Amino acid sequence: MRAFISAKIHKLLPETAPATGVGLFRILFGLVTLQEILFLIYFNHLIFDPIPFLDVEFPMLVFFLWAWALVALALALGYRCQQASIANYLFWLVFVNFTPMQRDFDGGFDLFMIGANFCLIFMPMDKALALDGLRKKLQTPFVHYSHHAEPKVSPLAYYLPVIICLGFLYFDSAIHKMFAQHWRNGLGAWLPSSMPYYMSALDLSWLLNQELLQKLIGYTIIIFQFSFLLLFHRRQLRPLYFLVGISLHLGITLSFNIYPFGMGMLSFYALMMPFAWYRAIGNALKARQPRLQVYYDQQCPLCCRTVLIINHFDIFSCIDFRPAQTEACNQVALQQIDQQQLLTDLYAVDQQGQVYAGVATYAQILIGMRYSAPLGWLLKAPGLYQIACHYYRRIADNRLRESCDVHCLVQTSPIEGVALLYDRIFAGKEPRAVKRTAVKLSKVIVFLIILQLNSSLHYGLLYRLHVDTRSSPVTAVMADMSNAILLLSNSFLGITPHALYLHDHFEGYDRILALTYLDQQGQEHWLPFVNQQGRLLAPNWGRVHSMWANIAVTPNIDEFRLKKFIMKVTAFWGIKQGIALDDTVFLIKMKAIRSPSFWEKDLRISNLSGDWVTVGEARWHGKQISIQLPDDLDTL
Repeated sequence: MRAFISAKIHKLLPETAPATGVGLFRILFGLVTLQEILFLIYFNHLIFDPIPFLDVEFPMLVFFLWAWALVALALALGYRCQQASIANYLFWLVFVNFTPMQRDFDGGFDLFMIGANFCLIFMPMDKALALDGLRKKLQTPFVHYSHHAEPKVSPLAYYLPVIICLGFLYFDSAIHKMFAQHWRNGLGAWLPSSMPYYMSALDLSWLLNQELLQKLIGYTIIIFQFSFLLLFHRRQLRPLYFLVGISLHLGITLSFNIYPFGMGMLSFYALMMPFAWYRAIGNALKARQPRLQVYYDQQCPLCCRTVLIINHFDIFSCIDFRPAQTEACNQVALQQIDQQQLLTDLYAVDQQGQVYAGVATYAQILIGMRYSAPLGWLLKAPGLYQIACHYYRRIADNRLRESCDVHCLVQTSPIEGVALLYDRIFAGKEPRAVKRTAVKLSKVIVFLIILQLNSSLHYGLLYRLHVDTRSSPVTAVMADMSNAILLLSNSFLGITPHALYLHDHFEGYDRILALTYLDQQGQEHWLPFVNQQGRLLAPNWGRVHSMWANIAVTPNIDEFRLKKFIMKVTAFWGIKQGIALDDTVFLIKMKAIRSPSFWEKDLRISNLSGDWVTVGEARWHGKQISIQLPDDLDTL
């Protein structure tokens, strides 16, 4: 197997692909991480406090979350990509493994994000759509300004992360699905979308009531996941797998209330888009002719850096920069401008021959680049335009070309000179170096395959088939070794069983709970958590949904954990709502629902209707809470 993988890698190494997809993936991954951090900041007291607001165990935690947010933002912008990706990986490791996120508030995609971030560390992150690319250009400001050839990377920068993070996940998930009756019946997407805790606010009853369509979707998911590893890389089938995968994960994002998982998976499809599509989209978006010609002093580093910055963000090639020293005299539209004045200001000529100078030039540049047009219109607004002209004049008039020397250049610091890990791995272009790289990468992939097989066999087959691994000393030792390997691969590489929404999750899930409170006048109000229909309200989705729907309220309710989360929810939302906890009675409501393994019409509507029954209450006394529930929770 290793020889086969090595041969495939050796074949792909000399080939090239556009770097745009890798840059887009880095942006999307950084933004998904950033939104999740902002979610954690909003719910930090609920997630991390032993008693929300009343017993704050980690007062400095929000500071570290904001530091993490800055790292995620830097990653999305492509600023110091290598350092940002490593720091982001460490933040995911620490927060997932050493905080309550690990047990009580599993977001459903935390380990996936750890594995994806690990792959990102070794990817060519700075080749496209990154500020690091601009920083490298600014180190040599006198290099010609024009757009360089499209940056290229190895196709392995696309294939390997997709295989490791998507292919392994899909195959493992498909194995688990075979043990769930509703998945075997083709209803894997239908059942969660009909359960109040799991459905989104979008009413998809019209879609859920199409039995054949729902079964088609369910079986398509299984076939897609089983065949993905074998077929996704084939050029003829790549568009099909791209479109089907996008549709499935977009459906998850819209129909379930675990949108972070859906968006995290969707970000990977930036690496799945066929390379020809990137080239075609790029050619279609680029301007056929420059909308603006800009003249600059090519002997001034400040002017050259300005041109490099604008040119870097001119992704549609709408602006054409020309050196004033060689072009100005040949332009009829600029004959009335003094040469010295031309070298003092930045001038531009549009397609109609109209001349712009100074701040007006910058406004036209912003408008000409299309996507930044609102900033250009804002810059031309009365009042703001005059202020901008005042400061521009001060800078332009004080700038003497003679004063611009080597000190104007951007200095290269030692950390900027460090190449990406990707560049080090793929540095050698000679045949022998390429072969050595292929052999090394094949060994790494085989090692990862072994780790994934250990997880899939351990949980996907032996656990599901109820095999007694303790029946003999040999199998017991092997099971212990497997568990030790799982612990490491799970923690550092995100390799984990993907047994999501199976029969052991929904079987017996026949009641749901909600929380209300009585005000001083005895009027009952619903906490902004679970509404009268039984749906979890925004923003209680993602990991907060997981806490309530997967841990607190399950087919087999654990009294200790249920009371713990009733305490957390009432304290968090009670204080958020300005409720005096000591003077308030919280009621615990129960409603019956159904989770069949066979298709039923209007199940979503049926589960959202029905009457609630009060089955308990909770009262706060300072930092203590007393919760009354039935003695036998199975009667709930």
